[in-house]
Amino acid sequence: MRRIEITPRADWQRKVEEVGLTWHTGEQVYWNEGAYYEFTAKEVDVLEAATNELETMTLQAAQHVIDQKLYSRLGIPEIAIPLIESSWEAEPPSLYGRFDFAYDGTNPPKLLEYNADTPTSLVEAAVVQWYWLQDCFPKRDQFNSLHERLVALWKDLAKYFPGRRIDFCSMDDAEDGMTVTYLQDTAQQAGLETSIFPIDEVGWDGEGFLGPDDQPLGAVFKLYPWEWMMQEEFGKHVAQAETLWLEPPWKMLLSNKGILPILWELFPRHQYLLESKFDGPGLMMSWAKKPMLGREGANILLHQPGKDIETAGEYGEGGVIFQQMAPLKSFDGKYPVIGSWLIGHEEGNVAGGMGIRESDTPITTNTSQFVPHLFD
Repeated sequence: MRRIEITPRADWQRKVEEVGLTWHTGEQVYWNEGAYYEFTAKEVDVLEAATNELETMTLQAAQHVIDQKLYSRLGIPEIAIPLIESSWEAEPPSLYGRFDFAYDGTNPPKLLEYNADTPTSLVEAAVVQWYWLQDCFPKRDQFNSLHERLVALWKDLAKYFPGRRIDFCSMDDAEDGMTVTYLQDTAQQAGLETSIFPIDEVGWDGEGFLGPDDQPLGAVFKLYPWEWMMQEEFGKHVAQAETLWLEPPWKMLLSNKGILPILWELFPRHQYLLESKFDGPGLMMSWAKKPMLGREGANILLHQPGKDIETAGEYGEGGVIFQQMAPLKSFDGKYPVIGSWLIGHEEGNVAGGMGIRESDTPITTNTSQFVPHLFD
């Protein structure tokens, strides 16, 4: 694994916009093709194996939380427990997730967190870096079968959706909107009927959820966190309606960083895990304090003897966990985090590709840059 600097494509802004990445430049450049990461085939195999094994482990952890009624440790509200348990028993479909790894190409990947409910950076990983590869290195390969796997999975899931229809909704912003637009496109390629609208246009008529056209919603993919839904009037009605939601409510267990100490208790000293605790750092010398329901690197404290790094934010009220500080390696002064995507829940065969975000500090935030990759 190495980081290689390169001259960006001429007119790269137009090229990434043409394939859906409209938020490539904000306060700073987000899409960075002035460098790329090169992997060996063996390193990709390591990441793929870690993704597949951790998928099995996290499902076991979810079952453990349900069996032992450990909801309070994760700060799960009472209103959500019946939804979690009923959806777990019903085994409704689930589409995707993203493990974030610390990886240096030498040591085993270490799980930083699991974005199990509303992961983003999918357009960049599935599409934008693929077109970059075709333009710049057409004879090289990339760990990326995301698009094909998504289309194939939608075909498999069609039987769950009334009338072979799935509606899509999210908050009305560029990144979330383009993410669900891309997912809508993959569903349409699979032969499904679809529509798309902002989540605040979902209605309730006293018996069921309605779309903006006042038609009942049979199945909905929502890019909107379950913990937010549970805090709103919206959440009170989920159990009363027959609408099928993707991601399903049981994903609340895995999108919560409280699952990390649960994993450590179940699989102590596992090669892919970092020691994690609910009740303080214990004997750990270097550690990260993370909100269980935090996002985009907000409200994180990294502690090393004599040195602390902390990010601001609005999270942390739902409780925190303490995690052994990951051994992030600096590449040319940058700290990369591997976002390893899993598609579906077919045991032993979920890994679908990866995207890389890099930062100037060991904390990945909403200002981190996405950098493409390839391998031989």
